[in-house]
Amino acid sequence: MREVVTAVMRFRDERSTPLSKELDGYFNDLYDHVVRAAEWTESLRDLISSVFETNLSLQDARLNEIMKKLAAWAAIIAVPTAVTGWFGQNIPYPGFSEAFGLFQSVLLILVGSVGLYFVFRRFDWI
Repeated sequence: MREVVTAVMRFRDERSTPLSKELDGYFNDLYDHVVRAAEWTESLRDLISSVFETNLSLQDARLNEIMKKLAAWAAIIAVPTAVTGWFGQNIPYPGFSEAFGLFQSVLLILVGSVGLYFVFRRFDWI
């Protein structure tokens, strides 16, 4: 918009007529209004851009909190998976054919899961 008014004023300066001398004040006023509107538009664009960036920052912070909680729960769930995977093997290991082996695996699952739960709760991950 500013370029259009500048072109009109340049055209007016090149082709000076008695009528254009009377309209100089109006053209200058028009140019001032256009410059003010352009500056206002640019400031609004900057404001909208900063609001948009703030919104994205807030979304990133929320997503980080969700990912932190998800990682904590995944770690807690990984303990029983690892223990049952180890004790589910078909090869001999300590406690393979004894009732103590079942007790040992259940105890390991409970201690590992509850321990991780309290550690993550202490660090405010859950």
